Amino acid sequence: MNIVKYPKREDWELLLKRPTQSFESIEGIVLEVFTEVQKNGDTAIQKYTEKFDGVSMGNFKLSEEEIAIAKVPNELADAINLAKSNIEIFHKAQIQNSKIVETSQGVQCWQEQRPISKVGLYIPGGTAPLFSTILMLAIPAQIAGCEEIILCTPPDKDGAINPAILYTAKLCDVTQIYKVGGIQAIAAMTFGTETVPKVYKIFGPGNQYVTVAKQFATRYEVAIDMPAGPSELLVYADETAIPKFVASDLLSQAEHGIDSQVVLVTTSEKVSSAILVELNAQLQKLPRKIIAEKAVENSKIFIVKTEKEAVDLINEYAPEHYILISENEDYFLDNIKNAGSVFIGNYTPESAGDYASGTNHTLPTNGYAKQYSGVSLASFMKIITFQKISESGIKKIGPSIELMAAAEGLGAHKNAVTLRLQSLKSTNNQYNEK
Repeated sequence: MNIVKYPKREDWELLLKRPTQSFESIEGIVLEVFTEVQKNGDTAIQKYTEKFDGVSMGNFKLSEEEIAIAKVPNELADAINLAKSNIEIFHKAQIQNSKIVETSQGVQCWQEQRPISKVGLYIPGGTAPLFSTILMLAIPAQIAGCEEIILCTPPDKDGAINPAILYTAKLCDVTQIYKVGGIQAIAAMTFGTETVPKVYKIFGPGNQYVTVAKQFATRYEVAIDMPAGPSELLVYADETAIPKFVASDLLSQAEHGIDSQVVLVTTSEKVSSAILVELNAQLQKLPRKIIAEKAVENSKIFIVKTEKEAVDLINEYAPEHYILISENEDYFLDNIKNAGSVFIGNYTPESAGDYASGTNHTLPTNGYAKQYSGVSLASFMKIITFQKISESGIKKIGPSIELMAAAEGLGAHKNAVTLRLQSLKSTNNQYNEK
C-alpha cells in the first residue's frame, strides 16, 4: 500500500482518485454492444457472449429443470438460509404504512407504495460467483411485491452457472434466469430481445463495463439502482484497533478484483505500521493473492494529524464501506456525512454486511455515496401520492390557487378552480332561496 503522510488539503482530490478507467475510455465498446443488441437481439447476445466470455451459447435461458436440480452442501444451504432470514427481517422493517394528512380542512393528502412491476438483477459470476447478491436484491424485490424478477449472470467456460447462484435464485423465487453477462446482459434487459424481457429498473454491481452499461441504460427509459462499480473499503483505526482484524478487512475487499481499492486512515504511524505488517503476512496466504496484491498496489494509507482532518478526508472520499474503530467513536459517527454502509468496532467485519447481518451490500461506489443511498426496500418501490378535496376544502384553498395561477399567467389552471367555486356558490344560492 502507498503511504501518504500528512497530505495537504489541496492535494486530496488527486490522492483520493479511484483506480478506474474513465467513462470515455469504455463508452465506445458499450455503445457498440448496445447498438447491436437493440438491432439484432439474441444474435448479438450470442456474439458478445462468445467474444467476452469465451463460450458459444445456443439457448441462454435456464429451464425449470436446470434450476430445480441445483444443489449445494447442507452446511452452505443452512448458511444461506440464516442470511436470508436476517435480510428479510431487516428489509421487512422498512415497510411504510400510509398515513392520511389533512393539510387544510377538507383537503386530504397521502402516499402509498407500489412495487416496480419488472426488475432486472445483474449478478457477477466471473472470478467470484456472487450468490449473496441475489439475497440482497431478490429478497427486497419479493417483499416489495415485484411481479417479475429477471436475473442475468455470466456463464463459465463450460456454459454453466454456479450451483450456489441457482440454489439461491430458486430460494428467493427469482422468476427467470439467463446465462448472459457483462454489457450484453444490461443491454438485453434495457431493450428486451426475443428471449430476455425488457425491465423497468436494473439492479446489481459489476465491473467498470457493467457500471457504464447501466448508465447507458438510463438513456433508454430504464432506471438503475446506482452507479455501483468496483468494490472499495475505508478503515479508520486508532490505538484501540486490533491490527490483524483491520488487515483482514482490507484484504477482504482487495480480493474482489484488481480494480478494487482499500484505504486506511489513521492519526498514528505506529498503528499504520502494525497493520501493514499484518496485511503483508496475511496476503501471502490468500487463495486470491494475485488479485488482492494488484488491488493493494492501488491502495493507500493516509496518516493525518487530527481526528477532524480524518473525518473530513473520509467524507471527501465517500467510501462504499466504512469501518470505524476508535475510542472516540461517537465523534466519528456524529460527523460522518458520506458513506454507503458503516461498520463499528473491532468485531464488526465488513464481511458481515456482505453476507448475513441483514443489511444490504449493494452500495454506491466511486464517491457516489455523496448523493446515493444503498439498495433498500424503497429501491423496489414507487411512491404514488393521492389527494381528495371536499367541497369545503376547495372553498378553503381555491381562492389561493386562483391567485397563484393568475400570477403565473396560467388561465386554464385558474379556470379549473373558478368553475368549481362558481358551481358551489350557485348551488348554495339555490339552496338558500328555497
